[in-house]
Amino acid sequence: MAEAESVKPVAMGYLPQDRPPVGAMITFGLQHVLTMFPATVLVAILTGFDVGVTLFASGLATIIALIGSGRRIPLYYGSSFSYIAAVVAVVGAEWGGVRVAQGGIIATAVVSILAGLLIRWVGKEALDKVLPPMITGSVAMVIGIALANDALGMASAHWGISVFTLLATVFFSAFLRGKRIFGMLPILMGAIAGYLFALVLGQVDFTPVGEAAWLRVPAFTLPIFKWSAILAIAPIAIATIPESTAHLYQISLYVDRLADDLGRPRLDIKRLVGLNLILDGVGDAINGFLGGCAGTNYGENNSLMAITRNYSVPVLMTAGGIGMLLGFVGKLAAIVQTLPTAVTGGLAIFLFGVIGLQGVALIQSEKVNLFDPRQLAIGAVILIVGVGGDTAPLIIPGLGGVFADGLPSIATAAVVGILLNIVFLIFPDKNAKQTAETSSAD
Repeated sequence: MAEAESVKPVAMGYLPQDRPPVGAMITFGLQHVLTMFPATVLVAILTGFDVGVTLFASGLATIIALIGSGRRIPLYYGSSFSYIAAVVAVVGAEWGGVRVAQGGIIATAVVSILAGLLIRWVGKEALDKVLPPMITGSVAMVIGIALANDALGMASAHWGISVFTLLATVFFSAFLRGKRIFGMLPILMGAIAGYLFALVLGQVDFTPVGEAAWLRVPAFTLPIFKWSAILAIAPIAIATIPESTAHLYQISLYVDRLADDLGRPRLDIKRLVGLNLILDGVGDAINGFLGGCAGTNYGENNSLMAITRNYSVPVLMTAGGIGMLLGFVGKLAAIVQTLPTAVTGGLAIFLFGVIGLQGVALIQSEKVNLFDPRQLAIGAVILIVGVGGDTAPLIIPGLGGVFADGLPSIATAAVVGILLNIVFLIFPDKNAKQTAETSSAD
């Protein structure tokens, strides 16, 4: 009996440097593509950008970033929702268009790269003062929760299919974990189950497959630089920095937990925060020069990795290659596009919720004092502004209503949280140390 009790379950998972077998690697990569595909394509459609170019640029940006990090940072790069309002305004303006918006996207690359270089110069400790765990964790929560309406909106296309897909995905995630390869494919298996159910109900439209060409060349375009577009789009990069940093901290937390379970050295990926932002900028530069949407590393794919405990960089590079291939193979992209919106909605309910909970895990792991009024103030403001929706239309002289429908909620929440934290840094709490010591003693 004692011997039976001493037996521990074998830990399963892949660290960034691990390479699964080829067949499994392709399957895992496809799962990442299915995870990033809906949001990446949706952003392209909403902003008027070419879907093929956006998919190709997303895959290329991911591969370049993985190589640039020395294969140490396991993140996938896709289109960002934060830029939609500004990009749509530029594309729709008389002086604008997609190529003009591309110039603004390249400007965001410059902002991210400069921020990354600054952080590498001043050190991570300085960044932690400006972006403490309360900000990055709260932003992560907002990213997940604020997307709830999008998830439910997709699910409402057919509630029966969405609920079936969600339950199937939860089942595969909860009951197949540790069952070797099957335990690492809950999203893919949930998508397949939902797809088959939708097929039985006659809710799959194969028309796009028949109309699509086998091979095509994505409509690559060169950027046009105008100050109006740069001023409208580039500042959004400042707001996405906390988002990208939160993603890095989240994945670092989960990777180190897996390393502990496997009895291997911790990687402490979060120390590469400056490099991560530089690579974010490189990704935007690739998108801007080719004609893809502005992007960032994806919380959805982070959720997938946290669920499956698969952080393999070779898998992510495979996913990037599949993404690039989708840009050229019309039939392949069309087949993926036949995935019903309701199936995507069922998956999104799970994935977006996990993003929010990863923010909670980040705050918890960093032992943030939630009895500190200043910490509560920062978190409370970020949550309400971020979840509340777009507000306060912004009119810029000469540019008009760049955010005529209101400032983007997530980006605004991040900026407000940073500014509030800076105020607290300028006017420090003299009783903070004494309070901390008292709490520690209790």
